[in-house]
Amino acid sequence: MTTTAQPERVGRSWIGLLSLANLGLWMGYFGPLQVLLPNQAQDLAGVDKTTALGIITGAGALVAVLVGPIAGALSDATTARSGRRHTWIVAGALLGCAGLALLSGQRTLIGLTLAWCVAQAGLNTLQAGLTAIVPDRTPVRQRGLVSGWVGLTQSIGVVVGVLLVTVVAGGYFLIAVLVALTVLPFVLATPDPAVGAGAAPRVTLRRLAGVFRFDPRAHPDFAWAWATRFLVQLGNAMATLYLLYFLRDRVHHGNPEDGLLLLILVYTATTVLTVVIGGVVSDRTGRRKPSVILSGYVMAAAAGLLALWPTWTGALIAAAVLGLGFGVYLSVDQALITQVLPAEQDHAKDLGIINIANSAPQVLGPALAFPIVAYLGGYTVLYLVVAAVTVLGSVLVTRIRSVA
Repeated sequence: MTTTAQPERVGRSWIGLLSLANLGLWMGYFGPLQVLLPNQAQDLAGVDKTTALGIITGAGALVAVLVGPIAGALSDATTARSGRRHTWIVAGALLGCAGLALLSGQRTLIGLTLAWCVAQAGLNTLQAGLTAIVPDRTPVRQRGLVSGWVGLTQSIGVVVGVLLVTVVAGGYFLIAVLVALTVLPFVLATPDPAVGAGAAPRVTLRRLAGVFRFDPRAHPDFAWAWATRFLVQLGNAMATLYLLYFLRDRVHHGNPEDGLLLLILVYTATTVLTVVIGGVVSDRTGRRKPSVILSGYVMAAAAGLLALWPTWTGALIAAAVLGLGFGVYLSVDQALITQVLPAEQDHAKDLGIINIANSAPQVLGPALAFPIVAYLGGYTVLYLVVAAVTVLGSVLVTRIRSVA
């Protein structure tokens, strides 16, 4: 657990610039994931689109699992005059933009997979630097607020990314440019003092090889936080990966791409209602767990609606319910996690390990979702399983002891 003195209260301009940088990050993730990659997979693989998309996103998620903790450990150990976080934020943004640009010209599944892996490597390096800044510079009493604004930009990033690639020409190149432009103001206008060599952990091959290890017995709350995040994100990955195909093949929507965009707009509207408020309430009450648990139950209810009411009306209501729950989860769970990090000097590395709980489900999710959709009952069973997994992840939050 981090026990060092808390940072000073952060200002609105700093929160705004951090939120803007995160907006670009999430546009880079979700513009391709929700529309561009599914359409390319269908064009290249035809009837085998679900398998192809699962392989592409699974490979990218595997890269994310590997890159996140390594980039975090390197960020923790960086003593450059440009600052340990800014250095890796810039490097990640540039590599992510290169990968996104490469995606545009791919005409084979292998090329598409490799280009998405490059983009994932860059975006996860960028994310490692951005997420570590919150516990670095934010006192505990403000972490719900800051996490709320960052979570808000994640939701808006989904909408903006999908909207841009749906109605504006440019696709991957446009997203790549916007990633760079949103990150630049944060790097130029916010301080990131360089860390002295004596205050930073040394980079060694042994340390890098050990970045994926942590001791659950020494830090049980960190382990439980990881497990609960993993389960909720597993449910989320299983639910969203085939959402475009769900609208096309099960709901039989006349224009599934426009339908997906409308669902995302509804989801984002309700997320906006709860994401910042949820974080602020948890700051003022000092209680995180009740909000995280309740938000998980709400998200599970949304999955249940998709399972039992697979119509366009049902999907719209489910999107609204999901947004209400996910908004609170985005801000409060992230604030909770920053309070169970094992060590001050390893913030980025430890958050990289937490990010495995976000990324690994993108590998496992397709492996579980595909046979369910194809052979074990279709989308109804898929969304019932999603609801069950999400409830389990919510219940296990009670095992975290050091946070109320």
